Amino acid sequence: MSKSYKLPEKKKVDLKDIDPKDTGRFSNKEEVVQAVKELELELQQLQEKLAASKEHAVLFVFQGMDCSGKDGVIKKVFAGLHPQGISAHSFKTPTEEEARHDFLWRAHVAVPALGQIAVFNRSYYEEVLITRIHGTVKSEEAKERFKHINHFEALLADSRVKVVKIFLHISKQFQLEKLISRIEDPKKNWKFDPSDLKERKSWKQYSEIYEELFEKCSKAAPWYVVPSDNRWYRNYAVLRIAVDALRSLDLKDPAARPELQPFLEELKKEEA
Repeated sequence: MSKSYKLPEKKKVDLKDIDPKDTGRFSNKEEVVQAVKELELELQQLQEKLAASKEHAVLFVFQGMDCSGKDGVIKKVFAGLHPQGISAHSFKTPTEEEARHDFLWRAHVAVPALGQIAVFNRSYYEEVLITRIHGTVKSEEAKERFKHINHFEALLADSRVKVVKIFLHISKQFQLEKLISRIEDPKKNWKFDPSDLKERKSWKQYSEIYEELFEKCSKAAPWYVVPSDNRWYRNYAVLRIAVDALRSLDLKDPAARPELQPFLEELKKEEA
C-alpha cells in the first residue's frame, strides 16, 4: 500500500492530482482496525530489532500545511514504541543560538544514533519553504540550499540513517473547517494561532514550493504524499509506511552470545 503514495524520483508532481480524501481500498475506519493492531505490534518488534542491532537508524520527517495533523499522527503512530528508543523534535522559529549556525545545524544534532528512531515535526525543509514565503530567503538562495539538503540526506544514507519524508496532504476546505472548530470549541482554542490565517492566504504558493521540493529533493530520500482529510486513514497509511521502512532494513534477531554461558551456570548454581 505505501508504495502507491511514494513519489517518483525527480519527477514533477501536481498536488491537485492527488485526492486528499482518498482512503485506498477502504471505506470506513472499522475496516482497518485489525490491520492497525497487527502493524502496531510489528512496529514494536521491529524497533526492538533495530535497537538490538545498532546497525541502522530511522528518521521520519513530517511536513504539511497547518491543520494537516502532524502532532496527531506522530502521537497515534509512534505511541506504542519504547520511549528510550525514539525521540521527537519540533522545528519552530530558530532560537538565537540556532540562527548563528548554518541552517542544517539544528537538524543534524537531532539526527538519531544507530539503533534509534527520530521523528521531526516540520524540519530543515522549513528553511526553504516558509522562509521563501516570508521573503527572508530569496528563491536563488533557497535553490542553493536544495543542494545542501540533498548532500545532507545522502550523508545520512551513507551513515545508515534511513530518512522517510512524509507530506500530509489535506484540502483547503478541510483546513478551513479545522480552523473554525478551533475557535468554536473552547477546548481547542489553545490550538488556534491568528498567524494561521495569514499563512492560509499563501496556500497556492506553499503548494507550488512543496511541488518543487518533491521534484528537486528526492534523490537520497524519496517523498510520500499521504491523503489526510480522513484522520483514520492518514494514521493507517503512515503506520504502514513506517513498518515498510523498518522492514526494508532487513533487521535480524539479536545473535546468541555463547560467552554468556558461564554466567548462566553461575546463576543456576545460586538458584539451586
